[in-house]
Amino acid sequence: MTGLEILGLVLLILAFVFIGIECLIPGFGAPGIAGVACLIVGVALSVESWKQAMILSAILAVAMAIFIFIMLKLLNSGKLKSPIVLHEKLDKDNGFISSDDLNYLVGREGKAVTDLRPAGKVSVDDLVLDVISGGPFIEKGAPVKITGVSNSSLVVKKIGKDE
Repeated sequence: MTGLEILGLVLLILAFVFIGIECLIPGFGAPGIAGVACLIVGVALSVESWKQAMILSAILAVAMAIFIFIMLKLLNSGKLKSPIVLHEKLDKDNGFISSDDLNYLVGREGKAVTDLRPAGKVSVDDLVLDVISGGPFIEKGAPVKITGVSNSSLVVKKIGKDE
């Protein structure tokens, strides 16, 4: 084997490595482009004629399809971990709450942190919450009471003298 043929073989192996990386981190980015480039240059350096290039390209296409199929099977079975999949659970134990769980705030009182036109922020029990005014404009600093939950949003109304 000549030096160019060895370089071509190394580039073909690198092509599989780069395309494997692209399977793990999808998006036609640098690994995918580098893999395709290594594949083309590797085939060009490894053959002596167009006929050999066509045969090698067909063999590599089948091998690449098998390789990608195996990579995807490993990803789906959980034997390989993809860095773009969230494996953390979003539950109450980790501090996350769903919109259904906001009912525990109904009836609590706080103070408007921003103007509510109708949306804004209020402070309740040292928590700053996004809310919607259930009535007219409420100015910053006004005392408010949470009256309900509507479409995953807390609804507040102004309390005080002019309630």
